[in-house]
Amino acid sequence: MVSVCMAAYNGERYIKKQIESIMDNLTQEDELIISDDFSTDNTRKIIDDLSKEYSNIRLIDGPKAGVKKNFENALSNAKGDYLFLCDQDDIWEPTKVKDVLEVFNKTNASVVVHDAEVFNEKNEVTIPSFIEYRGSKNGALKNIVKNSYIGCCMAFKKELLEYALPIPNYIEMHDQWIGVLGDMHGGSYFYKKVLFHYRRHGDNVSSMSHYGVGKMIKNRVFFIWAILGRSIRGKRKNK
Repeated sequence: MVSVCMAAYNGERYIKKQIESIMDNLTQEDELIISDDFSTDNTRKIIDDLSKEYSNIRLIDGPKAGVKKNFENALSNAKGDYLFLCDQDDIWEPTKVKDVLEVFNKTNASVVVHDAEVFNEKNEVTIPSFIEYRGSKNGALKNIVKNSYIGCCMAFKKELLEYALPIPNYIEMHDQWIGVLGDMHGGSYFYKKVLFHYRRHGDNVSSMSHYGVGKMIKNRVFFIWAILGRSIRGKRKNK
């Protein structure tokens, strides 16, 4: 079973196309969980309307605590064996889930990251391969120094939630957190096939720019501290 976990907030401009592209990938046994952080636009109405057509859409209330906790809320409610992270404003290729599940079966990785093309509001492709653009590779140390993980291109086995949840408040990015934990517990695999169209626009929650050096160093120190602490906790749980 597959669970697609979406964090939503005021996404009325693009969310309908995104949901439709997701549902083209899913069977009736799969689910799309949307944690909506109390949108003030028509996001909920759009989701409710689509739920009448697709019975495996589950809309839940978000925690009103930012995007990391909104994703955590969706993940906490997931029932699937494989979890796909999802933004509210992109477009999936029709074979995304099928192709990623085949990679899991062939590699036995805990986390799979596929490639994406980036396009703008004029539907112009600005980056044809996000993996090449970022120099993406697996490896915990590599991804602590320079993060390759982007949530909307990620899927992982549910067992990783034992280490990943709850997501620490003081780390910057949930996707880097899950990806590095995957590197440490089962391994990660970067699949160089474009299965996703990544929309960049003025309302994106994430940024493609870098912080200043001081903030970057501080973020990495907090991240390493959190990773070490969580790994020790996870090992003790398994004893």
